Amino acid sequence: MGRDYGMTDTRILKNKGIGIFDSGVGGLTVLREIRKLLPQENVFYLGDTARVPYGNRSRDTIVKYSIQNTRFLIGVGIKLLVVACNTSSSVAINALRSKFPDLPIIGVIEPGSEQAGGTTRTRRVGVVGTRATIASGSYRSALHRFDRGIKVFQQACPLFVPLVEEGMHRTQFAHDIAQHYLMNLKKHDIDTLILGCTHYPLLSPVIQRAVGSRVKLINSGEAVAVKTRAYLSRLDLLKTKGKGSIHFFVTDAPVQFKKIGKLLLMHDIANSIHKVVLEDYE
Repeated sequence: MGRDYGMTDTRILKNKGIGIFDSGVGGLTVLREIRKLLPQENVFYLGDTARVPYGNRSRDTIVKYSIQNTRFLIGVGIKLLVVACNTSSSVAINALRSKFPDLPIIGVIEPGSEQAGGTTRTRRVGVVGTRATIASGSYRSALHRFDRGIKVFQQACPLFVPLVEEGMHRTQFAHDIAQHYLMNLKKHDIDTLILGCTHYPLLSPVIQRAVGSRVKLINSGEAVAVKTRAYLSRLDLLKTKGKGSIHFFVTDAPVQFKKIGKLLLMHDIANSIHKVVLEDYE
């Protein structure tokens, strides 16, 4: 994989940012972990809040949106892309790597699967995600690449993303929905559950309550951050000095994004949110 995408000066590349995109606010859980591990890096976060959720879209639409997101972030100046959206990672990441062969691209499927494979003791792993992520079988494939003996039990949870986007993730309604979705996974006696959408960590308390305290929840954000650092180090693109900046871009509803962003990141992000239109990035 190339690393210059039209530039040859490594010093210039080092000062470019890490790009992160998600269909909405969920990818902020990945941003938070990257920020902890790499505070010196500049970060550009794009939440496609006008078109959330991706999980109920067709494959062609998900690929189209993912390409638009990537083109936008390349335009603002990035050295590496993190596809924080599990749906895009499941459905579109190969198309992105083909379309942008010189851009290092990290998804969330492999890091999360490796973490789950190393965590499970009974080799019975559950996966919750959007309809598109579950239908793709990407987590099952990744877990079996890690260990063919792992039994994988999957459940689509299409209402989880709207619950988070509407700020309803702490309500009794959220608890009832989680109980409904997860009752079948409990029957399979899993000991590890992959939160296969970056929105889902915000629902961790209700999910944990629904599956029981002995089930380990896997949030791939930390594993993605570790992989991002290793990738940049291997390419000699780590920024080593100063404190990095964060810039946020949304396609709609900046007020709601600000509210949940402040909750997740523990500081006000209002002054760094910019509303953008992505349809121009065909």
